[in-house]
Amino acid sequence: MALFDADAFRRVTRASVGVDDGVDLDGDILDTPFTDLGYDSLAVLEIANKVEKEFDVGLPEDKVGELDTPRAFIDYVNGRIGVAP
Repeated sequence: MALFDADAFRRVTRASVGVDDGVDLDGDILDTPFTDLGYDSLAVLEIANKVEKEFDVGLPEDKVGELDTPRAFIDYVNGRIGVAP
């Protein structure tokens, strides 16, 4: 099964919630808080829903809500790939 990497995060994010003006998802964003990227908790949940479907991975909403940066999100998804939902 494919790992979820930064490029996959960018692609899924653009497809699910878009990108705010002034935010460069192609830049060094991995440690930038979601709020600084213009994403609130609902946007992060929308990203998670798309990742769940595309990567066949279970992502509990309560845990997703605790993830505050793209790096934390990516690491969590990769830790969940292959784990039963």
